[in-house]
Amino acid sequence: MRTVDSRRRFLRTLLSGATTLAIAPALLRSEAAFAGDPARFAEGLRQHPWLAGWKSVGAESLGPTTVELDGRLPDGFAGTLYRNGPAWTERAGFRYEHWFDGDGMVHGWRFGKGRVTHQARMVATPKFTREQQAGRFLYPTAGTSIPDMQPVRNNDDANVANTSVTVIDGRLFALNEAGSAFELDPDQLTTIGPVTWRPDLAALPFSAHPLVDRDGSSWNFGSLSLMGGNGLLVWHIGADGRLVSADVLETPVHGYLHSFAMTERHLVFALIPFRYAEGRGAFFERLRFQPDQALRIAVVDKNAPSEARWFEADFAAVYHFADAHERSGRIVVRAVQHADLDAARSPMRAAMNGRAETHGGNGTLRELVLDLRNGRARWEDTGIAGIEFPVFDARTPLDRAARLYAPAQTNESTVPYFNAVASFDLARGRQQVHRYGRDVLVEEHLFVPRPGGRRPDEGWLVGTLLDGARGRSGIAVLDAQRVGDGPLAQAWLPYAFPLGFHGHFAAV
Repeated sequence: MRTVDSRRRFLRTLLSGATTLAIAPALLRSEAAFAGDPARFAEGLRQHPWLAGWKSVGAESLGPTTVELDGRLPDGFAGTLYRNGPAWTERAGFRYEHWFDGDGMVHGWRFGKGRVTHQARMVATPKFTREQQAGRFLYPTAGTSIPDMQPVRNNDDANVANTSVTVIDGRLFALNEAGSAFELDPDQLTTIGPVTWRPDLAALPFSAHPLVDRDGSSWNFGSLSLMGGNGLLVWHIGADGRLVSADVLETPVHGYLHSFAMTERHLVFALIPFRYAEGRGAFFERLRFQPDQALRIAVVDKNAPSEARWFEADFAAVYHFADAHERSGRIVVRAVQHADLDAARSPMRAAMNGRAETHGGNGTLRELVLDLRNGRARWEDTGIAGIEFPVFDARTPLDRAARLYAPAQTNESTVPYFNAVASFDLARGRQQVHRYGRDVLVEEHLFVPRPGGRRPDEGWLVGTLLDGARGRSGIAVLDAQRVGDGPLAQAWLPYAFPLGFHGHFAAV
């Protein structure tokens, strides 16, 4: 095991000289332009109004706008839903082709006195600020090659801060896969700037899916493969927002991962095997998943974050994990697996190009069983398909599977996206579904615990919606134990904005 001093020396070496700029040949290198056509997208939008979910915004802020709630908020439900997603996707006749490329816009939905107030603001990263001034895209992105690309000094010169948000000790952070967390003012949503948890860790990746432990601290990772090497940087941030530790977990192979799972004792990282296609281009343009190779899984003891026990399982393309529990020498992790590898590499690519093709990216829920006694791993089917973005109540006992909640796609949908929210209690074989309507696009619904509640799943779901046909975005609150009954309260704004990815509910 490395000592603290030797680990810090390793990090200093990683950050020295050309290594810091190794992001260019990995995640951020671009050469010739292969962009979408804004005119073609505009024509598609006229024919298919639901494509508003992938339309570019043209203003740096929205709102604040206050609307009345239809229905009644339950007693105890109060706070702000923060959400993040790619929103600025067009400049000077050039349109991004990959959904992950758009600059981030953070939304705040504040509940109170039978009303909800919405406001949103672009994250003022160096990339966004400089491109606003220039009037065109300047810097490399993850999935679209950019013409006349400008050089970058480090990850944060190209950070779009567009994937998720988290709140730690009252501080709001916008998160992306490959760069720093950007701190925002939680009330005004103005950008404070990138966070440096320790001087020698400046601009290193702080990924978009931190997990909150039961002591209030947060675990996260940064993929060093996005900087041209192998390894994971394992972050541990205290409940007070201060760095507890940052350890390098060396990996035997290089693989892609977007999120991870956690039990009471362990962190679980799954490395999806991939290779780079020949030639030049952006990261996702060149990335090719390798289904003929095994998925490599690291099980990391929280008391020794630089060490791992490695497992192998059949290949799986996974972006998002649900819960994980540990019992009788086994860890069971549930994840959404995608069989269509092209759709996994570039989700909703057709929509980004203004086409209304069938969406092949919705996943199936599977269980990854890791036997700590014999070192074997296997996948098991659950029979659940057509979902993504699963969440659960973190108060669920740590030795059992949790009830899951997720957007779902039902046969009644007229658009190639989710149109319902569902709950799944696999242990009891129970499922509930609420369908919002044939023309409504449904985003991630977060679980909000009932204050003072002691039983798992005693609380609510809060999630956002898009009704493209009526040109409006909305929000709904449901009873988590009675999802099939539909919203307790719901509201629609007089305007629409692009779909996002992930959020965080800050209760008051």
